[in-house]
Amino acid sequence: MERQLLWTRDFTIITLGTAVSTLGNAIAGFAISLLVLDNTGSTLLYAIFMACYYAPNVVVPLLAGPYLDRMSRKRVIYTMDFTSSALYLLVWLLLSRGFFHYWVMLAGVLIIGSINSIYTVAYDSFYPNLVAAGNFTRAYSIASLLYPLASFTLPLASVVYRAAGTVAPLFLVNSLLFFTAACFERSIRFQETHMSAAAPSAHHGLGRFRADFREGMGYIRSEGGLLVVTAYFFVTMLTGQVNDTLLLPFFRNHAQLFSAVPVDVVTLYSIVTACSVGGRLVGGLIHYRFVYPTGKKFVIALFVYTTITVMSAVELFLPVVPMMLVFFLSGVLSVTSYNIRISATQSYVPDRIRARFNGTFQMVCSVGQILGQVLAGVCSQFAQERTIILCAMALNMAAIYGIVWPGRQHVKKVYNRQA
Repeated sequence: MERQLLWTRDFTIITLGTAVSTLGNAIAGFAISLLVLDNTGSTLLYAIFMACYYAPNVVVPLLAGPYLDRMSRKRVIYTMDFTSSALYLLVWLLLSRGFFHYWVMLAGVLIIGSINSIYTVAYDSFYPNLVAAGNFTRAYSIASLLYPLASFTLPLASVVYRAAGTVAPLFLVNSLLFFTAACFERSIRFQETHMSAAAPSAHHGLGRFRADFREGMGYIRSEGGLLVVTAYFFVTMLTGQVNDTLLLPFFRNHAQLFSAVPVDVVTLYSIVTACSVGGRLVGGLIHYRFVYPTGKKFVIALFVYTTITVMSAVELFLPVVPMMLVFFLSGVLSVTSYNIRISATQSYVPDRIRARFNGTFQMVCSVGQILGQVLAGVCSQFAQERTIILCAMALNMAAIYGIVWPGRQHVKKVYNRQA
């Protein structure tokens, strides 16, 4: 009976659409990384490029939240996917004709980043409405499976890249994937009610936006648990992005460490990171089958945050096989972190104000990601990747026991609930 409640028509459609668009995002991130590194050979320019991808997330989600609490989120979702399809098609046409200009591509990635930031706020705010009460944990376990499944295609994408000698075909695939996802999303039948539930306003246009914005910020400030979670995730996104930004350059810059492995370093990077993806897949399956005790979710989350930090600090110091195992375990635990946090917060925040919370949370996390990418690029000019990551994880550990632990009573009110 519970499974029938979860797998409604609309939930099935949103899951299929998300699976397709997630596949596109996974391939896009891989292709963009190689595109910049191949054409510039600079870790700093690569870090700046990736930071610009996240730059719109500093402003756009905060601006989008108040509007998305008063307009159709479903329409925004499929419109953004149709637009992404058109843009990736344009990139494919340019690259297939041998065109690459760093600053032009930088402008393009700013546009793509803006689209993705609007999409994310709309999607995160719309998705909970398609989940029956009591099924949030299982629903988000399904959502957490999609990226791992999509990322298993990265070794195949690497093969295509090597065979074609260019990432251009990958952008054509992205265009087709986003078009397909938009078609799925457009067929959802759920009737949105948050527009009519929005508080009446005597203001119009910019005045109404300011009033809605102030209401959203006031709500977040009044919720201690949400404040603590948001503050910690700012730090963990920063330190995690330092790690993620330096992984591919580490493999490329230290190929001699892997001379005994019978594959090139780019393929090895794909295989090692695929272990993390495999861990996420296993973690998602665990959450689908097993629900953690409600009263223990905060303790479990704290353990997960600490363990992931320690493993991230040491993973690049290990031989290849132990490194793959650590990546796998980190993947399992990262899904636990994601599932506890998102199922708790999305079921806790009222629908009428959910987009404003999600917009603010996304903005804060994106600031952390951008700072992490820039910091990684700058520090890479003076220190080795492993040393930088070790320092970043020390900062993350300080945040766990300097932010989350002191605020545990507030966070427990959000986390230790039936979702």
